[in-house]
Amino acid sequence: MPQIFVTTAKGETHTLNAEPGTTVMMAIRDAGLEGLLALCGGVCSCATCHVHVDPGWMAAAGEMSEDESELLDGSMRRNEHSRLGCQILITSKLDGLRVTIADED
Repeated sequence: MPQIFVTTAKGETHTLNAEPGTTVMMAIRDAGLEGLLALCGGVCSCATCHVHVDPGWMAAAGEMSEDESELLDGSMRRNEHSRLGCQILITSKLDGLRVTIADED
């Protein structure tokens, strides 16, 4: 099972076992980590699962869709490493992925 490393807005890093076929958002939500609201439940309609992907993992996390980019445009915390956790599908190639939960706007 892939492990992902998640840093909260408070700077605490947690190691999570992430089930392949789920998403980064689901792994964080199911672990009960603070700071990720995931209000829409993972259907790419709210941007409350905003994370910053470690620069070394951007390519492995996959391409951002236009819908995802439009949702992130509304965030003051968007940067070149921003993604929605609900849009990053866990696969074995993401074993070791590092993300930071974005501060709320």
